[in-house]
Amino acid sequence: MIYLLEFSCPESVKKLIMHELRIAEDLSAIVIETARNGNLSIVGKVNISIGQLIQVVPEIFEFAFREAVRNTIAEDAELSIEIIKVKMNCVQCGCNFHLNENLFKCCRCGSIDIKIINGKELFVKSIEGE
Repeated sequence: MIYLLEFSCPESVKKLIMHELRIAEDLSAIVIETARNGNLSIVGKVNISIGQLIQVVPEIFEFAFREAVRNTIAEDAELSIEIIKVKMNCVQCGCNFHLNENLFKCCRCGSIDIKIINGKELFVKSIEGE
């Protein structure tokens, strides 16, 4: 089904789907390897955290994950996605703030000399199974 979408979707949609699919494939490999190393025969739930700057659309990611774990021990696993908001630090005035409306500047002094504190993460919080 992904291949059919590749030929019938606008270029921007294809890139979006491929982005989520690649991340989902990597995640499924981690989940399956970790489950096997933990002697799990079935994965019941996967809890992940994704930074807002990774720009994952949860619904598309869920679909991509389902495709990636098809016919594996994680096939029926529930996927719980936590989106981590972007947190910035202004180098000029020291203000910590959350990113609003993709404006990469300090909300206090307006400086663009900022550092990203949170929002680029992508990790598995836990894998549950039996």
